[in-house]
Amino acid sequence: MVLNIPAKVELHRHLDGNIRVSTILALANEFDLPLPSYELESLQRAIYIQDRTSDLLAFLQKLDYGVSVLVSAQACERVAYENVEDLARENIAYGELRFSPYYMAMKHNLQLDEVVAAVVRGVLAAQQDFNVKVNLIGILSRTFGVEHCHKELDALLAHHKDIVALDLAGDEKGFPAKMFQAHFDKAKALTKWRYTIHAGEADGAQSVWDAIHYLHADRIGHGVRAIEDKGLLDYVAANKIGIESCLTSNYQTGTWIDTPSHPMLTFLERGIEVSLHTDDPGVSNITLDDEFALAKRVLGISDEQSLQLKINAINQAFISENHKASLLHQP
Repeated sequence: MVLNIPAKVELHRHLDGNIRVSTILALANEFDLPLPSYELESLQRAIYIQDRTSDLLAFLQKLDYGVSVLVSAQACERVAYENVEDLARENIAYGELRFSPYYMAMKHNLQLDEVVAAVVRGVLAAQQDFNVKVNLIGILSRTFGVEHCHKELDALLAHHKDIVALDLAGDEKGFPAKMFQAHFDKAKALTKWRYTIHAGEADGAQSVWDAIHYLHADRIGHGVRAIEDKGLLDYVAANKIGIESCLTSNYQTGTWIDTPSHPMLTFLERGIEVSLHTDDPGVSNITLDDEFALAKRVLGISDEQSLQLKINAINQAFISENHKASLLHQP
């Protein structure tokens, strides 16, 4: 059978980082919520990142506009539904959407369990309507500390059958992986989840090692600083630990400003199963097609390398081997 790679597979996209500006405006108007502007184009200029931010935490503050309008479980369900619709519009064959219940809940003091349930409902409904397969990844937001992450984990565990993986995201440097070992050990004991961890983005190669050793990482989100440790690169390649690259995001957060020298190509050349994704398209104002176009234009990736990135994404997806085979041989 001839290999025919589907157009796109997206593994690293934040559901709460992809809230449409039109939805933010609509909900703000409906519930009389404050925004910097109530005119769509002006609001887009406020929310979309112009060039880049000073650092990861400044980037993350841009996401606050979106969660500021999540006034109810219904609003969360709407955003989840629209995220799946966006995947379908981009002709993405399979997507994994990650979200932080606490981050979505905190502005309006929503119940964490209700947020998770709403996201699950929205995704399930949209999958039916748009005929696209999507899996959910729960995030523990390390920025808010160990205790909040325990509450967040409990809410995710209550719906563990509707979730395929667990992530740790947020202030990587201020809240290192080891602080959350108990959370991930608990999840491993109670579920069949996989693990994808933000590491090597705002901190060094040791952060990637810690994600592997303490948090059971199957994949690493961003992971650019892994380039600092050749032994780590060998380990990641040998153990088929995926790296989820996000070129635009890495530039905008100041994680890797010199995009032409981005280590994604080095990862490819060393046999690491690296793939390419959008991260937070709601503030970066990009699509997955844009990321591949950027990789070709600025990194000079070949058609063969582009194909390998897509194959790697399928190989690293948190789906069954049969599903992977169906994507690899999709007519």
